[in-house]
Amino acid sequence: MAKKNMIQRELKRSKLVEKFSAKRLAIKSKIKQSNTFEEKLALQSQLQALPLNSTPTRLRNRCWLTGRSRGYYRDFGLSRHVLREMAHECLLPGVKKSSW
Repeated sequence: MAKKNMIQRELKRSKLVEKFSAKRLAIKSKIKQSNTFEEKLALQSQLQALPLNSTPTRLRNRCWLTGRSRGYYRDFGLSRHVLREMAHECLLPGVKKSSW
C-alpha cells in the first residue's frame, strides 16, 4: 500500500491539471500563432507562471486498489501484484495464466 500522502498528492496534481488545462492550452496556441520573438517570450513567461504541478507530465499512474505507482497496467488500472492476485482468483474476465 502506498503512503496516504503520496495518493493525496496525486489527487491534488490531477485537480490542478484539470483546473489549468484550458488556460495552458490557450497560452500554447497563442505561442504558436505569435510572430515576434518578444511576444513568444512574454507568453512563455505566462506559461511558466502557472503552478508546476498543473502540467500533465507530473501526473503518475497509480493502482486504484493499492496506490502503487510502479508496475502499472493501463488496461486494468492495477499494479502487477494486484493483477496477478486477481487473475489467480479469476476476478478479471478473459485473463488467464499463460503456459507454454
